[in-house]
Amino acid sequence: MSGLLEVIALHAHDAERAEAGGADRIELVGSMVAGGMSPEPALVGQARRATRLPIRVMLRLREGFGTDGGEVTRLQGLLSAYRSVGADGVVLGFLNGHTEIDDGVVLEILGGEPDFGWTFHRAVDSCMSTDKAWRVLRLLPGLDQVLTAGSARGVAEGLDDLVARAHADEFARRMIIAGGGLLPEHVPWLARAGIRSFHIGSPARPLGSWKAYLDPDLVRTWRTLIDDAVGRADGSAASS
Repeated sequence: MSGLLEVIALHAHDAERAEAGGADRIELVGSMVAGGMSPEPALVGQARRATRLPIRVMLRLREGFGTDGGEVTRLQGLLSAYRSVGADGVVLGFLNGHTEIDDGVVLEILGGEPDFGWTFHRAVDSCMSTDKAWRVLRLLPGLDQVLTAGSARGVAEGLDDLVARAHADEFARRMIIAGGGLLPEHVPWLARAGIRSFHIGSPARPLGSWKAYLDPDLVRTWRTLIDDAVGRADGSAASS
């Protein structure tokens, strides 16, 4: 079994290059301000025409993980527009004033029972109680991945938590897509814990710069790294 490699794209050229490098899916964002903001629907259409890969689009209009009624309406409109121009899903996540998952707002934006897969993004890493957050996540309809670093500070700080959660919770193990400061040395540890999905952004660009085009050769390096780590982990599990 190979792992899933999702790569952040900022425009159609990035999407094209991600596919050339062997990525499995695109997370499309309009800018990397505050960790990623929503693109214009026209950009989604351009990316759709540039690649055959599945595209999930960031649904977020402000810094932080809160929202309000007026913005919810705008987010609903964006989601509809994204799907009409070819997006396969969205990436979103909102918290309430108690830093708990705002499942009511999330479901309102999604339309209750979404008929597409979607990712809850790294808002989960900013919850006061991540154990409680994961109990809420398992109740959200249509959810098929949770982008998490295990810590708001990134995978370097959250690696132990990710590994422990994957070992202890089969639901989390299936849902986790590890990302947020992911480094090559993290991948084997995560793969051995049963995590099979990985997310990168700046590591797929020369010198890690968001001003640079995505580099297919760097994507291919991650493709090989992930598949090797997953293959070794699966081989070890089969022989034990």
